Amino acid sequence: MIALLTGKLAHKSPDFIILDVNGVGYRVQIPFSTYYALPEGGNTVSLNIFTHVKEDAINLYGFRTMEEKEMFQLLISVSGIGPKLGNGILSNIEAEHLSDALIRGDLARLATIPGIGKKTAERLVLELREKVKKLGHGPLQQDAAPAGTNNNVRDDVVSALVNLGYKEAVVQKTVDGIDIAADDSVESLLKQALKKLMK
Repeated sequence: MIALLTGKLAHKSPDFIILDVNGVGYRVQIPFSTYYALPEGGNTVSLNIFTHVKEDAINLYGFRTMEEKEMFQLLISVSGIGPKLGNGILSNIEAEHLSDALIRGDLARLATIPGIGKKTAERLVLELREKVKKLGHGPLQQDAAPAGTNNNVRDDVVSALVNLGYKEAVVQKTVDGIDIAADDSVESLLKQALKKLMK
């Protein structure tokens, strides 16, 4: 079973890459979070691999961190969630934010992920909360935000952008890159974030 691949990035797209490992091209499906962390084509990269074997196919799923791979494996252990949906979930929410939502039992946030309804969100929390804790993932420290940051405004901006159709992982990264002052309004931050997203 393939667990790690290191090779030259021969092709890069949002849903899969082709890694050239000593002249053999491996097609590896990836979540958006991994896609955005990859360098340009031609560079050498290493990915943690999960090998999914079916009767008619062998599919490889690649992740930039072990945390992502562990979360993927936990997700597909839940009844009704296959590798395709598991990959899609990690494309819409970063592993650390997913861990946080599971530990806190944040059903509202989980249910906003495409492919996850209220019932599936409840099942995820029920089956994975303790397993996530055992992996050593604690809830994110809300008080670790920089002084003066208005978390409610930030959350409103993230929610608005996700509702506009942007992927949550991309939105989180974009909003984190904006200096948020205590008196910033949702409108002003939304404009700043949209400018960055449209570049």
